[in-house]
Amino acid sequence: MALKQISSNKCFGGLQKVFEHDSVELNCKMKFAIYLPPKAETVKCPALYWLSGLTCTEQNFISKSGYHQAASEHGLVVIAPDTSPRGCNIKGEDDSWDFGTGAGFYVDATEDPWKTNYRMYSYVTEELPQLINANFPVDPQRMSIFGHSMGGHGALICALKNPGKYKSVSAFAPICNPVLCPWGKKAFGGYLGTDQSKWKAYDSTHLVKSYQGSQLDILIDQGKDDQFLSDGQLLPDNFIAACTEKKIPVVFRLQEGYDHSYYFIATFITDHIRHHAKYLNA
Repeated sequence: MALKQISSNKCFGGLQKVFEHDSVELNCKMKFAIYLPPKAETVKCPALYWLSGLTCTEQNFISKSGYHQAASEHGLVVIAPDTSPRGCNIKGEDDSWDFGTGAGFYVDATEDPWKTNYRMYSYVTEELPQLINANFPVDPQRMSIFGHSMGGHGALICALKNPGKYKSVSAFAPICNPVLCPWGKKAFGGYLGTDQSKWKAYDSTHLVKSYQGSQLDILIDQGKDDQFLSDGQLLPDNFIAACTEKKIPVVFRLQEGYDHSYYFIATFITDHIRHHAKYLNA
């Protein structure tokens, strides 16, 4: 599959690149960012996937989070895809910020007119890793995933739905129980239809309850002054309760004074890179 390089910038001895390709799953051109640490010049490195939140592109994380130094030091290839298909000319795709463009919610849509393009779950878990493994110096056996908000939801469901595929998972302010929050109800209703029983397949709180896979060590950071926490969009308590019941270890850190922004992410990103490096470099 042909990759077109859009940009390349040296950063902490490695290279931050952006590529474009034609996606089979999404039926459109897609961009992704990839950081190749200095170590990747000589050996295959682990791959760490970042999933961004609502309205983001592949650019937000690479320009705002400050992750490069830690990724360079730990020898991790970090991949950040876009958050939805782009330019599909679907009626209504650009009508709101929390549905359609920039809001793929990491599900495979089953409803018209979304089901032809909005297949972010399959893109992130299958097509993109296959593309990365075929074109870059990564070890396909060593892969982890993390994300923010909608992307934190994405990271959690990808890990929980694919036991053993990811060595570790972490999230910043994830949407933990989307079947019960306004964002989730809107997105799932649109992409997955009115049968709410089908929504549970993409809800990490429900997925945890039936998880039977290998041990997962989950790290979650949540800002205490996050407006979306108080608005009932994130519902981390429900996820923690489900994890506790299933005896799945989760480190949940409520960070005093922090909000939902990339200032919050930048503050704790090194902890998350270390968390993943512990498992990826074991």
